[in-house]
Amino acid sequence: MSTRRRFVVTALGAAASAHAAPRPLNIVFMVADDMNTDLGCFGHPIVQSPNLDALAKRGVRFERAYCQFPLCAPSRASFLSGRRPDATRVLSLTTPTRQYMQDVVMLPEFFRKAGYHTAQCGKIYHTGPEHEDPRSWDYMLKESGKNPPKSEILETHEMPKPRNHSMSWEKLRTPDEQTPDGIVAHAAAEQIRTAVAKQKPFFVAVGFRRPHSPYAVPKKYFDLYDPAKLKLPDPGNRKSFPPVAQYELENQVRLSDKEQREYMAAYYACNSYVDAQAGVVFRALDEMKLRDNTIVVFFGDHGYHTGQHGMWHKMTLFEEATRVPLIVSVPDAKGAGRTYRGLVELLDLYPTLVDACGQKEPAGLEGISLMPGMNDPAKPGKKAVYTMVGRNDDRTLSHRKPAYFGRSVRTEHWRYTEWDGGRRGVELYDEAADPREMTNLAGRPESAAVETEMKDLMRALNRGEKLASLLLDIGRGGKYRSL
Repeated sequence: MSTRRRFVVTALGAAASAHAAPRPLNIVFMVADDMNTDLGCFGHPIVQSPNLDALAKRGVRFERAYCQFPLCAPSRASFLSGRRPDATRVLSLTTPTRQYMQDVVMLPEFFRKAGYHTAQCGKIYHTGPEHEDPRSWDYMLKESGKNPPKSEILETHEMPKPRNHSMSWEKLRTPDEQTPDGIVAHAAAEQIRTAVAKQKPFFVAVGFRRPHSPYAVPKKYFDLYDPAKLKLPDPGNRKSFPPVAQYELENQVRLSDKEQREYMAAYYACNSYVDAQAGVVFRALDEMKLRDNTIVVFFGDHGYHTGQHGMWHKMTLFEEATRVPLIVSVPDAKGAGRTYRGLVELLDLYPTLVDACGQKEPAGLEGISLMPGMNDPAKPGKKAVYTMVGRNDDRTLSHRKPAYFGRSVRTEHWRYTEWDGGRRGVELYDEAADPREMTNLAGRPESAAVETEMKDLMRALNRGEKLASLLLDIGRGGKYRSL
């Protein structure tokens, strides 16, 4: 072949390669149930989470990510549909996911329609046939094993009643791979192999049940934490906020200091256990050399109290229940290994994944893509994030039959919360000076201007204005306006 001809052939080959469609990015979508930010990569001084710490070094850690409803079914319906709870109308554990969303294309369904192999491994939608969504999946491994067999329990403790929720810890003799979340992790790895064998891109969703109560994991994870060495959180003054802000019953038995430390250690053990199961999936990606072509998302479906404000649960509008861990790794994102400190929401995940994969965003999504922040973590976040939760005068029915709602808006500097439109209480916290939300400033003359501005912002959100289109300067005399 002449030199000239060889050059032409080489040039044509290079041009064809340059115009070839890039390989579709795969997605591992990983969610933990009831997990707060008690992880090493989020600055916890004790909790061991080496696999998630490593993921944070490969991706972007979102320091201030918030759920839209601190309860499993409403939260999952929201981030899987990309819509706020007011739009999904899934506001309790009893409303089926699709009851009001028959025509909505859910996140995994979107990628299935785009030609992806989609796999549900564990708890993604909420538990139960009324919540599952078969049209989203090519493969389904439903959640199982919430409560371990008694034969596997080495030691246990159950919080005394009366309580409006179950809570216990259980040390297990079970090997990791035989626990429910261990089975889920190995199933996810197998589904990745299946997709590769089919030569299809994949959306593999990995839903871990822990750290949801019961805190039941193998004993070796309990052995990582000595309860006697743990420092108890300051519960604050429960009379400093409206009674409705508290989820737990007034007359339930309060735990001794020893019991509180044991529950903290058990919760930390669960977080380390989930980290280990995530590691199973990460190793599978490494073994198949897929890391450079796979988006990995890890997050909690909502936050969780471990003694803060004297509570042990979710279902509040305090920072502990609304803030979640979120790590997103996108190949070639310029912000890899850095921290994004702006405000973001879980409903932003849907548009982010669509954007990252170069797909056209479907109509109706209420979040925004986080890709600009993934490429430049110095970019500002949302001006505000929004969370709501249900209540019933019979507190034991709040999660099943809410009669009214609390709504909370969080900005860079403030959190403002109204219960039943303000009729049952209002809260205002200065997040810069009081990040543990111990001093309620609502109703004080010196806070009146800020309270009015935050109320205006909440009204704007209630009218359905997209958060990304709001500009405001809360606390500096400014007003919001719509773009």
